[in-house]
Amino acid sequence: MPQIPEKIHELTVGQLSARSGAAVSALHFYESKGLISSRRTTGNQRRYGRDALRRVAFVRAAQRVGIPLATIRDALAELPEERTPDREDWARLSAAWRTELDERIKQLGRLRDHLTDCIGCGCLSLETCVLSNPDDISGERMTGSRLLPERRRPAKDCC
Repeated sequence: MPQIPEKIHELTVGQLSARSGAAVSALHFYESKGLISSRRTTGNQRRYGRDALRRVAFVRAAQRVGIPLATIRDALAELPEERTPDREDWARLSAAWRTELDERIKQLGRLRDHLTDCIGCGCLSLETCVLSNPDDISGERMTGSRLLPERRRPAKDCC
C-alpha cells in the first residue's frame, strides 16, 4: 500500500483509491451520495482531506454488514462538524444497527430452514406458506397467492 507523506494534507482521487482499496468510481459514487466530500482545484481536480480515508473505511465496514448507504449517510451527518467517525461513534452506531441486523438474520434463517419445502411446492400460493405467509398471519383474512413482504433493495452502488 503506498504511503502518503504526513506533510500532504490532501489526497488525489487516485491516492485515496490506492490507500482505501475503493475503486475511483466508488469514491465518486460515495461523493455523489454525500458520504465523502472534496474540494476542486483551479484545474477542476478533486482533492480529499486525509480524513476521507477514515470515512471511506467506515462506509465500507458498514456496507459489509449490510447497512444501506442512506443509513450510513444519515449516521455520518449526525457527527458534529462532519468530523471523522471514531471508535466510540462506531460502537454507538453499530449498537443501534444491531436490531435491524438481528431481524435480517432471523428472516434469512427462516428462509434457509423452509426453502426446501417451498421448492417442493414451487408455487408460493398456499395460504399457510411459511415464506409468503410467515406464522400464517394472513390466513384468517385472505386467501390465494400473496407476494413476499417487500424487501429493501440495496442502493445501486458500485461496490
